Amino acid sequence: MANEQSSNGGKPDSANPYFLHYSDHPGMVLVSKPLNGDNYLTWCRAMTISLNAKSKSGFIDGTITAPDAKTEPNDYASWKKCNDMILSWIRNSLTPDLADSFIFLNTAQEIERDIACLTQDQMTVAAYYTKLKKLWDELRSNNDTICSYGADHKRRRLMQFLMGLNESYSAIRWQILLMNLLPDVAKAYSSIVQ
Repeated sequence: MANEQSSNGGKPDSANPYFLHYSDHPGMVLVSKPLNGDNYLTWCRAMTISLNAKSKSGFIDGTITAPDAKTEPNDYASWKKCNDMILSWIRNSLTPDLADSFIFLNTAQEIERDIACLTQDQMTVAAYYTKLKKLWDELRSNNDTICSYGADHKRRRLMQFLMGLNESYSAIRWQILLMNLLPDVAKAYSSIVQ
């Protein structure tokens, strides 16, 4: 079995983020429900749990970075192999239309960042706002420091929402931004959909 002891002080190999179990393969599905754009909260939580269980969350949060390919070719090869495996696992957990949009990203961290950098694009304003709100809820549930609802926090959310809107909303975006007292994001959304 893969619970062998490594040479690093008796620590199991499975605790090493570069360790891949013999049953790990690119076609593996780590979460039961693929990300379809409407279920980001539950998908993200399930994916985080799965990657943590495999000691791979550092590839997503940026704590495990790529070693230099020229000065550390063996470490880079190990990193690349694990990163590509994680990319495959993430792509396998997306619906086909979302998976196609992530095929050219090179690192697992880029995929997470791209999922989080939501813009309206072809969505209705309602769908865009709902998805963005779900992302914020997920961030709040995973990070206690974000739970503060101060003025800066509200302003950042408002700016993220407004700047992600399509250019066809630029006039109302500027009307909102020029207000003496900025509304919260829910009021801005209401103004835009009216």
